[in-house]
Amino acid sequence: MAYITRWNPYRDMAIMRRSMDRLVDSFVGEGEDLPETVTWGVALDVRESEEAFVVEASLPGVNPEDIDVTYNNNVLTIKGELRSEVEKEDARYHLRERRYGLFSRSITLPRGIDGENIAASYTDGVLTLSLPKREEVKPRRIEIHSVTSPQMIEGQAADIATKN
Repeated sequence: MAYITRWNPYRDMAIMRRSMDRLVDSFVGEGEDLPETVTWGVALDVRESEEAFVVEASLPGVNPEDIDVTYNNNVLTIKGELRSEVEKEDARYHLRERRYGLFSRSITLPRGIDGENIAASYTDGVLTLSLPKREEVKPRRIEIHSVTSPQMIEGQAADIATKN
C-alpha cells in the first residue's frame, strides 16, 4: 500500500537547519563558547611586473612590530594584532566599529619567487612587499635571426621583351 505525503518546504528547511547545527557543533564543540577574539582579513593589492610581484596590504593603525610576514611553499602569510584602546569608564559608547584584534591573510603565489630576497616596507599604514622572481622564470627576449634568402636573378625589361 502506497502513501502519498504532502510536500512541506518548511519541514525540509528545518531538517537542513538541524543538520547544519550538528555540523557546526562537531567543529566548534557542543556547548563551547566561540573565542572572544575575532580574526579579520586584510585588504590586499597584488601586481606583477617582469621583475617581481608586489603586494600592498592596508594595515592602518597597526604597529609594524605587531606584523608577522612569512613565505613558505609559495604561500605568503601576513598576520598580526591591532591592539584596542582602553575603554573610557566615564564615556558611554553609542557605536563601536573600529576593528581590533588578530588579523590574518594568506595568498598562494606562482612558483618562481626568490624567497631569500623578499623586501618589506611600511609607510602610512600600508605594508609593501616586493617578492622578486628567480632569473629562470623571468621573461626574456628571444632574438630572431633572418635566414639568408636565395639570390635574386637580375635581368632587364628589354631582355624579356625581345625573348617574347
